[in-house]
Amino acid sequence: MLATVRELAADRYAGRRVGTPGGRAAATWLAGRLGELGAEAELIGFPVSGVRELYGTPELHWRAEGQPRRLEHRRDFVEHLASAELPMARTAPLATIEDADLRGRWVLVAAERLGQACERAVAGQAAGILTARGTDAEGWMPKMIAGPAVQPVPILALRTDLHQHLADVFRDTAVEVSASMPLRVVSADGVNVVGRLPGQARPDGGTGEEPTRVLLTAHFDGVGDDPARRLPAAADNASGVAVVLEVARALVTAGIPEGLDVRVALLDGEEAGARGSAHHAAAVPADTLVINIDGAARLHEAASVEAGGPAHVLLSAVDQAARVTGVPLRAGAMASDNRRYAAAGLAAIGIGMGMPGYQTPAETPERVEADTLLAAARLLTATVLELASLGRTSATRSSRH
Repeated sequence: MLATVRELAADRYAGRRVGTPGGRAAATWLAGRLGELGAEAELIGFPVSGVRELYGTPELHWRAEGQPRRLEHRRDFVEHLASAELPMARTAPLATIEDADLRGRWVLVAAERLGQACERAVAGQAAGILTARGTDAEGWMPKMIAGPAVQPVPILALRTDLHQHLADVFRDTAVEVSASMPLRVVSADGVNVVGRLPGQARPDGGTGEEPTRVLLTAHFDGVGDDPARRLPAAADNASGVAVVLEVARALVTAGIPEGLDVRVALLDGEEAGARGSAHHAAAVPADTLVINIDGAARLHEAASVEAGGPAHVLLSAVDQAARVTGVPLRAGAMASDNRRYAAAGLAAIGIGMGMPGYQTPAETPERVEADTLLAAARLLTATVLELASLGRTSATRSSRH
């Protein structure tokens, strides 16, 4: 599993953003791994729109009383997903949203007033907007590639403390701001990697009972590298992909239990709005039980589990698997591909075990813990085996009737 994480986080995949050569190369590599297990693997394409793409490193610096202050992208400031494109740096005086004249000026505004500021900036022909955004615990501003509708004005988000510092400086003296935002909206072609594990048989020797269908899913895409920085996407979600491949290997090696139909979907486009799972869900049989894992890098106190759709059997199985394996569980939000399957009416659960360095350059393979990978693999394997047991019990009851 650690080798899988290191592979997917390697330079050649360049952050695995949907629609990029690195993303497609990762899909091809994963299809090969499923093929080695004897799975009937295929690549299924789908369109993705509205992806934010940085094609250069944004700039931001200001000058007050002749003293320049140059800021570092992703440490001190970051692109706002609603920003208009600004390929070349624009230099202009600073203003606040309360100023009467905004023409040709950068407007400093608190995050909670951004909507009003956009309206005023457009009407007043402002140069752009500087708003505020927090950082993670390590001082990074995580990257995202899907968001709200693009506004007709450039928008940059300063680190919260720097935003306040700039406001304090501006109260005492004039400030000149220079900034660029080489951010565009593109469409892309995603590709899911789907495979059926070999060895399934029908219950009761093929007497006509439907098999218990289980789908193991994890997204392999990341947000992609910045033009001047690597974002390896090791925790989110190379770790989850590694777990799914290991569970598949373990099941095939031991032999798929009779009456179990196990399939794997390694999904693209999760970071762009869970587009891969939305596309795939429509083709999944209605009685399929979906287990999605997003993040298996650092188990702190307990694994988070979110259920959607008619997931009572799944919850029972994962609860029993947790008792067997000793992996602690808690109810928690899992905003990932599991929600797309649940929205399609399928029984689905999402499981997460931590993402250190989430969507930043600090999300490296070294931070993915072997013990967490093992815990996740054991939990998922035990859950699948418990579902097989429940399926056999149901088939036995049916045959007696």
